Amino acid sequence: MRPPRGVLAVAPLFFLLPHHTSAFPAHGDRPGTRHSNGHVCIEKLFLKSTCYLVVHTFGPDIIKLLSVDMNADVVCHTLEFCRQDAGQPLCHLYPLPKEPWEFTLEKARRIVKRPPTPKYSRSDSDICSLPFLAKICQKIKLTIENSVPFKDVDSDKHSIFPTLRGYHWRGRDCNDSDETVYPGRRPDTWDAHRDSNCNGIWGVDPKDGIPYEKKFCEGSQPRGIILLGDSAGAHFRISPEWITASQMALKSFFDLPTALTNELNWPQLSGATGFLNGIKENSLYLRLRERNRCNHRDYQNLSKNGASSQNLEKFIESLSRNQLLDHPAIVIYAMIGNDVCNGRIDPVPEMTTPEQLYSKATETLKFLNSHLPNGSHVVLSGLPDGTFLWDNLHDRYHPLGQLNEDVTYDQFYTFLSCLQVSPCHGWMSSNKTLRTLTSQRAEQLSETLKKIATSQKFTNFDLFYVDFDFQEILKEWQRRGRQPWQLVEPVDGFHPNEVASLLLAERFWNKVQSQWPEVLGKENPFNAQIEQVFGDQGGH
Repeated sequence: MRPPRGVLAVAPLFFLLPHHTSAFPAHGDRPGTRHSNGHVCIEKLFLKSTCYLVVHTFGPDIIKLLSVDMNADVVCHTLEFCRQDAGQPLCHLYPLPKEPWEFTLEKARRIVKRPPTPKYSRSDSDICSLPFLAKICQKIKLTIENSVPFKDVDSDKHSIFPTLRGYHWRGRDCNDSDETVYPGRRPDTWDAHRDSNCNGIWGVDPKDGIPYEKKFCEGSQPRGIILLGDSAGAHFRISPEWITASQMALKSFFDLPTALTNELNWPQLSGATGFLNGIKENSLYLRLRERNRCNHRDYQNLSKNGASSQNLEKFIESLSRNQLLDHPAIVIYAMIGNDVCNGRIDPVPEMTTPEQLYSKATETLKFLNSHLPNGSHVVLSGLPDGTFLWDNLHDRYHPLGQLNEDVTYDQFYTFLSCLQVSPCHGWMSSNKTLRTLTSQRAEQLSETLKKIATSQKFTNFDLFYVDFDFQEILKEWQRRGRQPWQLVEPVDGFHPNEVASLLLAERFWNKVQSQWPEVLGKENPFNAQIEQVFGDQGGH
């Protein structure tokens, strides 16, 4: 799924941030996390410099406008964050001023002394234009584009740094100076002298001289989990506390640097590869690890905001798997949104056709067959029926309108569509016919994936298909006495939240366990002994 960039344009905090702020470095996800002093120094300098530049450039104008009771729409249009092209209707989120719009806008421009046409390019305020930050900016840009870790000394696609595609996204490296040491590989001489696969199991049992890896993991069918997904799989999330005035406090922004360096995603909490889940349900990775402790750290979340079947080849090369040296993997193909979702006024012509999906998905499977170790498994996930979004949210107040009860999700969806930045105009629309057409195309694409799964065979993996059963999740949630809207991210009104992602993971796990248990591998009878000897095996 594609995150709604329009949210960033209207939220009290985010419309201040240039696009490049998605590259801000962050500190570790847990207390006590350490990184190289030079790296941390660059992070602090980059973040601090950007904050100063943003506040210096836009802060005074925003204060002037708000002090004379100009609302967020006027501020957004005055500072050219909300653009109105010739012939385009006026896009506004809040009620229009009592005075005529053009008069109000001209008045606001005089207050900030800004002409109707900006005299400078917005790129002039780009922190990356500073010479001493240009190099690091370029590296961060490549990190995001290619979905590979920013800090990876030995270039094995695994990192000791959490964000910027580090171990929040794929298993943490336990030796970043040795390219032959990384999560997911088969143990080197049973790891008698070092932990070559970073699962925390190594050394020799002094009682019998047998390496622990051989004793506890041999024949246990270790395997990793890899997700090929979009922003839903990456767990895109904008915290309501960041944009809701009544909830704002200094502590509200504690996680902001981490979120920005993860492209506003939270893969460490995702339903597929999360390892910090805070509710009773567990991610697929944690379930696989609990089933076999030898699977520790063997996860990769290759999801990307805006990913679809049509652009997957741009970052699938970031997959880390050696056919000869590594364990098999379970790969989940979950392009669940962007093949039918876009922000165009008429989104239907831009939707992926069944023929296009068949061609691109087949290319992806051929790539996987040439990179995955023999004995792997690939599961194709169908697309959801997103009509539940409008049905359950449209008449509720959006966080931006809860204080004064003046902005519903219907108005929010309309605003994003007007700006043509909606993450999914087809479903986030008052047009019932359009919502129906979008759902029909999603169903056609799901049927195409099912056809591929039942008709194609590959040498290095078995192929399966599962439906995206969000409607069943909603029914189960309601049986618990809860409301469907509680499963959707409140700020974007589109993505499944952490609870929904983990409920989907639970349903996926149960289906695979009952129908294709061979995908998950055997339960390791030595799990208790592994935990007794190695504890948490080194964390993540």
